[in-house]
Amino acid sequence: MKRWIGISWVSCVFAFLYGPLLVLMVFSFNQARYTSAWQGFSLTWYASLLENQYLLDAFVNSLTVAFVSSLAATTMGTLGAFAVAWYRFAGKKIFFSLVYSVMMSPDIVMGISLLMLFVTVGIHPGFFTLLVAHITFCLPFVIVLVHARIAGFDPAVVDAARDLGAREHAVFFKIVFPMILPAVLAGWLLSFTLSLDDVIISFFVTGPGFEILPLKIYSMVKLGVTPEVNALCTILFVLTLAAVMVAHFLIKEKKK
Repeated sequence: MKRWIGISWVSCVFAFLYGPLLVLMVFSFNQARYTSAWQGFSLTWYASLLENQYLLDAFVNSLTVAFVSSLAATTMGTLGAFAVAWYRFAGKKIFFSLVYSVMMSPDIVMGISLLMLFVTVGIHPGFFTLLVAHITFCLPFVIVLVHARIAGFDPAVVDAARDLGAREHAVFFKIVFPMILPAVLAGWLLSFTLSLDDVIISFFVTGPGFEILPLKIYSMVKLGVTPEVNALCTILFVLTLAAVMVAHFLIKEKKK
């Protein structure tokens, strides 16, 4: 009895999480222009998506910003996590508290503060300001994830490698980095996702000459979202799922 209750509970949770995604994916193949009724299977909207240059440009811009910002945030966050975990310096606890405060601050507060900063220093909103903003709000998540992983493994392993004559770069790339790789990949995937679907902060820091997908879709809501958006979101979800599976496979191979 308890087993069936557990299965039912897990099924309800998965239905709640993935039900809306499944509806979106199904109606991306709907022949009807409006998603209120099913009128037959069709790939019309995927073909129409390839002709919608404005939507594709916004999608490419979003992928570019998400990839670059997540890569930069993961690199700086990993180094920052090492600095916090391995070195002693004045204000260490204050630094970590500030990292958490950035994570907990509302998006609208960060968006307005970044906008005021860019206006004060005379930087025009565009790709650069959007990239800096995305790195800023992704960085704390990477620091926390990687720091938790570093704090979890035994430092005696590193000391043993040094006693056996391993140099610092060998210790890092052959011992430390493989052990923290799951956290680094998790930080990158989380940063990529946060950057890709951000609306509030991006609304304040981007310029009219550089449009990203979330803001494009947000502007389309006033007039009605076209079925091409369903097709694009389906492709994006499949790509994200594939990236997660690849990351899981790489982590599994490293553990072996």
